[in-house]
Amino acid sequence: MDKRLATAWSLLLVFSLGSALLTLARIDPRASGAAILILALFKSRVILGRYLDLDGAPAWRRGFMIVLCGFALLVFGLYLV
Repeated sequence: MDKRLATAWSLLLVFSLGSALLTLARIDPRASGAAILILALFKSRVILGRYLDLDGAPAWRRGFMIVLCGFALLVFGLYLV
């Protein structure tokens, strides 16, 4: 397996484990929701960059991340309501 893909896979596992552990933490649900959403954005960054190979096309990666961040803000706003 390519070392870049193995690193990406490891990062995705770590971010997923972090999300799972946050569900067990006894903290404010709004804070844990925000943290889980941020971890999901980190995961999307890894997937876009490594698996879809957008590291070589930073403008496209930036465009996708802007859209994903906007969507995440919308989802978090709806979560708070």
